[in-house]
Amino acid sequence: MPLISPMSLVDPKAQVADDVEVGPFCLVGPDVTIGPRTRLLSHVVIAGHTTVGSDNVFHPNSAIGGSPQDLKYKGACTLLTIGDHNQIRENVTIHTGTEKGGGITRIGSNNLLMVNAHIGHDAHFGDRCIIGNNVMIAGHVVCGDGVAMMGGVGVHHFVTIGDFAYIGGYAKIHHDVPPFVKVDGSDVVRALNTVGLRRAGFTSDDIDALEEAIKRLFISKEKPFALVMGEYENGNGINPQVKKMIDFLRRRTNGKHGRGGQP
Repeated sequence: MPLISPMSLVDPKAQVADDVEVGPFCLVGPDVTIGPRTRLLSHVVIAGHTTVGSDNVFHPNSAIGGSPQDLKYKGACTLLTIGDHNQIRENVTIHTGTEKGGGITRIGSNNLLMVNAHIGHDAHFGDRCIIGNNVMIAGHVVCGDGVAMMGGVGVHHFVTIGDFAYIGGYAKIHHDVPPFVKVDGSDVVRALNTVGLRRAGFTSDDIDALEEAIKRLFISKEKPFALVMGEYENGNGINPQVKKMIDFLRRRTNGKHGRGGQP
């Protein structure tokens, strides 16, 4: 049987694995599913139609599965799914989806969400992301794998953040962030996320090719951005990781306001 504190309230309809631990002063709603070895330390609320995988840890005062902060939301049965091995720290809030936004918010696995981070409705997060203290993620944001956001970052709705991007503290993100780059200030690409790529196991050839592409596209300014893009799009033998970044930038250019995922 789950180890549930007598000072907590777990709805009888909730589906809770046998080895889940629920500390004092927690609340688990009727439409919640919690997988094996997950721990709710204390003062945790998990509500809504929320499915949590295995080996997650929810720290005090995290509020998970609340209804979306969207005036268009009319109470429909929308969802939140959370994968495995996530660390959800104090005061983190994650909301369910909306009817017109796809109906689901998704968090992958092996993520660290630090104190007071907010994940808005219909956001989709990948795996192995680090989300710093006081980060604010608006609705409809899509975030890839291996992303690191430092404290106080604000991300505009409908923004897409590419794999292994690094976003500096208190950055203001209005446009899609290409994969592999370091961004600071207001959408400014500063450099390649070399340290993050090495830690993730990227080869030296990939890193060198990406370094050259970042320099040509964002740093040197020797040629206009559109001209450099065209040279890469028309070239043969392009490095696969560079091609991934060029394809991402093309979608961003074709979208609205620098956001390729915006309808």
